Amino acid sequence: MTEKVDLHVLGRELLAGIKKNIESLGRTVRYMEVCGTHTVSIFRAGLRQILPESVELVSGPGCPVCVTPDIYMDTAIAYAKQDDVIITTFGDMLKVPGSKSSLSEAMAEGADIRVVYSPLDSLPIAKENPDKKVIFLAVGFETTAPTAAAVVIAAKEQGIENFYVLSAQKLVPPAMKSLLADPEMRIDGFLLPGHVAVVTGTDDFAFLADEYKLPGVVAGFEPLEILRAVYRLTQMTVSGEAKVLNEYGKVVRAEGNPAARKILDMVYEPADSEWRGLGMIPASGLQVKKEWREYDISFVRPLDIPRVEKNTACRCGEVLSGKVTPHDCPLFGKACVPEHSIGPCMVSVEGVCAAWYKYGGGKFQYGK
Repeated sequence: MTEKVDLHVLGRELLAGIKKNIESLGRTVRYMEVCGTHTVSIFRAGLRQILPESVELVSGPGCPVCVTPDIYMDTAIAYAKQDDVIITTFGDMLKVPGSKSSLSEAMAEGADIRVVYSPLDSLPIAKENPDKKVIFLAVGFETTAPTAAAVVIAAKEQGIENFYVLSAQKLVPPAMKSLLADPEMRIDGFLLPGHVAVVTGTDDFAFLADEYKLPGVVAGFEPLEILRAVYRLTQMTVSGEAKVLNEYGKVVRAEGNPAARKILDMVYEPADSEWRGLGMIPASGLQVKKEWREYDISFVRPLDIPRVEKNTACRCGEVLSGKVTPHDCPLFGKACVPEHSIGPCMVSVEGVCAAWYKYGGGKFQYGK
């Protein structure tokens, strides 16, 4: 008979272990999560309030909607305004601001934009509207990219010739390397994204230990799973170890998901990509391969969209790179709220600012 575990006792033991480790270290440690679901889970469970003050959990570029730059949104809006185009997208993209407007504003002006719950939902729309070009806004990390790739493959198998993707898929490891290359950034370790690691495996994060001598722990999303990961991080920080550990072993393997990776590699290849707040990062995005270009709208119907510099006090870019907290932005909770967002960090449910606003209530700072 399996012995029942008292989760409250386990939580207290993990917190006591974290406190003991940090006290022996004698300094503040700074760990970054690079997953929007972790950000929300940490806030929802109140973990920042119960951790020792000398443990700072910093939110990084873990929200794909948030790191999508203005130029992508401006391009998507330009396509949406064309008479023979139907845009399909996830709902959280509607309010993401471009340089001048958003998809929701374009929809209000008559653009045909449809919210889907899966990229696969785009194919019936394409079949029902053969005179239209149906463009799916493929925004996401390694977690969702295989699904977008699978839809391209399905479109070809079904002979659907009016379906396309506008890709803004991004890869997490190159963004982490970009952060670590910044001399202003101090990070003692990473809470690694469980959802991404399901696809990539843990091997893709080995560079943390090999190149940067930093620890990383792949974590699940329950409060105790996150606490256990933080405990492992503090253990390694104290001992000076640099390893990548897997605390989400029930779903994550070292090699990842071979089937998902195979589909991804069939359709996509790495390409330089622009991240909001981080700039252009080499080989950090995914572009459609040459043999699948007939499904890439940017190749079939390229647009020349001028770049527009926005004059705004929004500090979303700095928030995404862990340099400031939402409270450091003069717009946070004032001009920028979920109902009327200025920056994308307040738009997505996984956005850092949205999490701070909903769960933080502006009552505490990191580590308090």
